[in-house]
Amino acid sequence: MSTEKKLNTETKLIRFDWAMKTLLRDKANFDILEGFLSALLHQDVTIVEILESESNVLDIDQKLNRVDILIQDQKQQYVIIEIQNCHVTAYLERILFGVSKIIVDNVKAGNDYRQISKVVSISILYSNFGQGEDYVFYGNTEFRGLHDNKPFVFRRQRADKKFDKLESQEIFPEYYLINVERFADEMKTDLDEWIYLFKHAALPPKCHAKNLENVSDKLNLLKMNSEERHRYDLYLMAMVNEQDAVETALNKGLQKGLEQGLEKGREEGLQEGREEGEETKARKIAKRMLEAGINIETIATMTDLNPSEITG
Repeated sequence: MSTEKKLNTETKLIRFDWAMKTLLRDKANFDILEGFLSALLHQDVTIVEILESESNVLDIDQKLNRVDILIQDQKQQYVIIEIQNCHVTAYLERILFGVSKIIVDNVKAGNDYRQISKVVSISILYSNFGQGEDYVFYGNTEFRGLHDNKPFVFRRQRADKKFDKLESQEIFPEYYLINVERFADEMKTDLDEWIYLFKHAALPPKCHAKNLENVSDKLNLLKMNSEERHRYDLYLMAMVNEQDAVETALNKGLQKGLEQGLEKGREEGLQEGREEGEETKARKIAKRMLEAGINIETIATMTDLNPSEITG
């Protein structure tokens, strides 16, 4: 870790998703993303170039909910960083599709499969997508013996007839899910300092993380010209409107479920609800939401119940 630095934490900073749409695509600002990736991957990362990704769109009325950026680093691996502001039901399937598409799009027909570059998928989430106590989750593909639970090590022959040993993590994609809202502002690692930035659009009181001190200057809201500030303000307003529309739809689904559940014995049901504990109430609400056709993942998110408690 670098020497501790005290920075002005009251500086108004640009939201990281807008910065990814605009400023961080400039080569002069690669150091910001390099600092974040170095903290997350526990290795020094150098960005070679920013590639075109699915949502490299500047229009404020497009891709509001999803912001992503595709990077190629010094190891020739692809890194996709995605910010998700609202809940999406099939999110895991979507990031799987996104990673698969990157692999397919960057391999020409007839090429040696050894030319396939590894992909790292990083999701910065501002909505609760599931259950779990942690705020950073990691996933990969690993082959292990069914009987001895030992990892399988691949042997690949080189041109000089010697063999290289490879583990599956060196080839298969890796996934990181960062749940910003679950972060409790306790900074124990360099990565925590970056997550603090994502959550508050501000710097933590003391900074150790690589290149984090550069954020105060490069993402300073006050350094925007009038046109840039206008577009940024429109983006914020549009994002709030979109989030409000999603919440309204969820509330309507909840209300519909409650109305269906109270069609018979409404007064009795209300009286029972007053007498029963919060957990029982949550189960009743979950049952009504399920009857209303709301998917189990959404119900679990809103009621803090396990899927087995909802369907049981």
